[in-house]
Amino acid sequence: MKIQIISEEIIKPIDPTPQHRKTYKLSANDQISAFLADVPVILFYSPTKEISSKNSDHLKKSFSKALTLFYPFAGRIKDELSIDCNDDGATYIEAHVAGNMSEIVEQPDIHQLEQLLPCKPDENLLHQTSRVMLAAQVNYFDCGGIAIGACIRHRIGDASSLASFVKCWGAISCGVDDNNVDGVVVDCASIFPPQDLSGLSLVRDFITENSDSKTVKRFVFDGPKIAALRGKLSNGPYLDRPTRIEVVSALIWGAFVGEENESKKVNKMAMHAVDLRKRLDPPLPKHSMGNIIHAAVANWPTKEVDYNGLAGKIHDSISMINNDYVNEVYADGAYFNLIRQRMEKIAKDPNNCSTFMFTSWCRFPLYEVDFGWGKPIWVGTAIWVTPNGAILLDTRDCEGIEAWVTLSKEEMVKFEQKPDILAYASFCPTI
Repeated sequence: MKIQIISEEIIKPIDPTPQHRKTYKLSANDQISAFLADVPVILFYSPTKEISSKNSDHLKKSFSKALTLFYPFAGRIKDELSIDCNDDGATYIEAHVAGNMSEIVEQPDIHQLEQLLPCKPDENLLHQTSRVMLAAQVNYFDCGGIAIGACIRHRIGDASSLASFVKCWGAISCGVDDNNVDGVVVDCASIFPPQDLSGLSLVRDFITENSDSKTVKRFVFDGPKIAALRGKLSNGPYLDRPTRIEVVSALIWGAFVGEENESKKVNKMAMHAVDLRKRLDPPLPKHSMGNIIHAAVANWPTKEVDYNGLAGKIHDSISMINNDYVNEVYADGAYFNLIRQRMEKIAKDPNNCSTFMFTSWCRFPLYEVDFGWGKPIWVGTAIWVTPNGAILLDTRDCEGIEAWVTLSKEEMVKFEQKPDILAYASFCPTI
């Protein structure tokens, strides 16, 4: 696949940010998310007559209007606690891709997908200053198809924040008056007050450990297979009717735990990033910007792998996160002190703990993003998550789940050969 950059520019908000909004305060969750890689998404659209009618200038103008609503995305880092909403703008790239889009979507490969993005997601780990908050790349294929890649710095928002932006951008492109589009910015610093996070550089060390030897593969659990798995794991001693996310997470975690048991690691944990927007009281608007997430931690104490039990542990860890829990956990910086203690403990005895990290983008409105030429035929990503981690996305019919799993090369070979993975997952199937 050959990509030629046609143009690259900085696009500013169409309207200036009011003076009273010039400083956006970062929350404690934003502070800690600065250690994480950028958040990328790629939307693929089949060739249509409407695509030719939506020219480059039209997309750029709607991009500029969307930036006005999500004004911190056009700012720059001021210091560790704030973003200067100075309207310096976001990166906008146009590229020509030689070949047909089908060459990409039939057998998605993370290295090819990376080329459709305006930046490498893990660059954030190396370059912490003087970078844009948001970048987009519009890729034009020879066949007439388009892939739109977008990437935000994790410091400014989570995957839900990025999904809100691209949906807003699409709505404006379709002719919706930007005055009628929900572009909501919430000051999460009042919910998660900034903290002294000195010593949490251990988080970055944990995330980047063995980064050169890790590999990422896509596994697809289609709707019927998930339905069968849910039926198999229902009416168990730990959980009656697990969700599709719970059963897929349990299956992946079980395959990992089963391998880890051989090394006799004592603490086996699964961490799920939980969106707090609907769990707070009152609930936050769905388009709220920021890292409004909390890690739910499930522990598995035995050597035996029981999928109903694993799903039950995941269910319990997520269910307990409500408004009262959040208020208690974040009081006086208790949560971040706990993180610091955990990281120090892991650093002292890394062989005593086994952790698998999940991030779910399921139910995000990514398959609803329409720029005027219909909805995407596929939504992908190209993020290198922490070793021993997975990102879960909806399949196109929103009944199945795509799991982008990151493991060491040696662990991936063993993972692919697990009987239950072979039974329920397809490896890189055609879109």
